[in-house]
Amino acid sequence: MIYVLNGPNLGRLGTREPEIYGADTYADLVELCVSTGKELGLEVEVRQSDFEGELLSWLHEAADRRIPVVLNPAAFTHYSYAVCDAVAMRTAPLIEVHISNPAAREEFRHTSVVAGVATGTIAGFGLQSYVLALRAMADLIR
Repeated sequence: MIYVLNGPNLGRLGTREPEIYGADTYADLVELCVSTGKELGLEVEVRQSDFEGELLSWLHEAADRRIPVVLNPAAFTHYSYAVCDAVAMRTAPLIEVHISNPAAREEFRHTSVVAGVATGTIAGFGLQSYVLALRAMADLIR
C-alpha cells in the first residue's frame, strides 16, 4: 500500500490555472496514480484535502502503519511546519512531489519546509511527476 496525499486546491485540477497545472482533472490524476500502481504491482490510495489537520492525520496514520507516501503538500510546502513535523515522523519512504517546478515560479514558492525531511523530491513534470515518484517508490520499498 502506498498513500498518494494531496494538499489544498489540488482537487481543482483542470480548472485551476491550466497554463501552470494543465487541463487534466483530479479524477485523471487519481486514475493515473492507481493505474501506475497496478502496473508496478502496488496498491495505491489517493487522497486530497484542503484542510491541514486532515492532511496531518493522514501523515500520522501513514507513520503509525509504516505506509510509504507520495505527498504533494501544495501551498503547505512553503510554510507548514506542522506538515514538516508530521513528515519527519515518517517510518517509511516519503517522496515530495509537485506538478509545476516551484523553483521556476514566484519567489515565495522557492522554499520547501518539507524537502529536508522527505526521502526525495520530484517536481516540474506535470502529472508525470506522480508517475516518476511512484516508480521511485517501487524501487525504494522492494
